[in-house]
Amino acid sequence: MPLAENLAAVQYRIATACEQAGRDPSEVTLLAVSKNHPAESVAEAVRLGLTIFGENRVQEAKAKIPLSPGRARWHFIGHLQSNKARDAVALFETIESVDSLALATELQKQAEKQAKTLKMLLEVNVAGESSKFGWNPERLLAEFMQLNAFSRLELHGLMTVAPYATDAEKVRPVFRRLRELRDRCADLLGASLPVLSMGMSGDLEVAVQEGATIVRVGTALFGPRPKVVRESADEI
Repeated sequence: MPLAENLAAVQYRIATACEQAGRDPSEVTLLAVSKNHPAESVAEAVRLGLTIFGENRVQEAKAKIPLSPGRARWHFIGHLQSNKARDAVALFETIESVDSLALATELQKQAEKQAKTLKMLLEVNVAGESSKFGWNPERLLAEFMQLNAFSRLELHGLMTVAPYATDAEKVRPVFRRLRELRDRCADLLGASLPVLSMGMSGDLEVAVQEGATIVRVGTALFGPRPKVVRESADEI
């Protein structure tokens, strides 16, 4: 069963990275990126013990989530347009890619209408890539307290999509800067921000060593994605 073997391999990678960093593997959540994979793959992953799944398109999620096991919990991890906020609030328990004050304002509005509390992470474009969404660090710090004030949005931490690199060590500074930025935000807040979502199939070890609490893994679990739609700039 390839998924079972792949899952074991990814869990071993996480455990090894945690051992190297002196961390407990229970501190790291594996988020299975099910983009472009069918509900049947989600069901198989749930049978193997995975519970948290990530999608980056609202339309795909609308079709897939109702067909997936009820135990699955869903995070939105792609760029979210404000006109999709209503559906996103209905479908997901966490939006990991809140990338502007305007989007947060719309999510608050829709969550109020649906009488729902939504968890959110703030996406930071640490490397300043023009192809990626997210705050630059200084603007995030300037707007941070406004973001924490929304009554229907629970602020849990930060997320980033690191630049692609064949050598994962080259993106270590990106992960380190996100952790340092998280610590500055926590100081502003006067409370902990426990979640750092960073690291994917190719660089999860470095991300874990730098403090990731969520790693978003698709290809290393499910294999190559069917090319049914155009890939986005934020490749998982």
